[in-house]
Amino acid sequence: MPIGKVKWFDTGKGFGFLATDEGQEVFLHASALPAGVTEVKPGTRMEFGVADGRRGPQALSARILEAPPSVARATRKSADDMAIITEDLIKLLDAVSNGLRKGRYPDKKHATKVAAVLRAVADDLDV
Repeated sequence: MPIGKVKWFDTGKGFGFLATDEGQEVFLHASALPAGVTEVKPGTRMEFGVADGRRGPQALSARILEAPPSVARATRKSADDMAIITEDLIKLLDAVSNGLRKGRYPDKKHATKVAAVLRAVADDLDV
């Protein structure tokens, strides 16, 4: 079975193209993807069967061999750094919580900063 990489795949249109290791372009329809997979990212290595379609070679029963490396995952903070950031976030939220227990919401400027910190930490964890 040939092996190649996804050149591009449009989930909305339900198709894309693979480039084999020999340089051949192969049409990839969403129906050829493994069960439960609805999209593949460029650079994903796949193994697939090939049949002659109406407009050229077409992939059949594709299997994902290796997903492309995640840039975000490679550049994320270390677990030790995230532990320190999480502890600081807990202290910040504890201060906000104490004010709320006394019936006081934080002022708009402070609330906006707390919300921004929460979003940033959530983004770092969600990679």
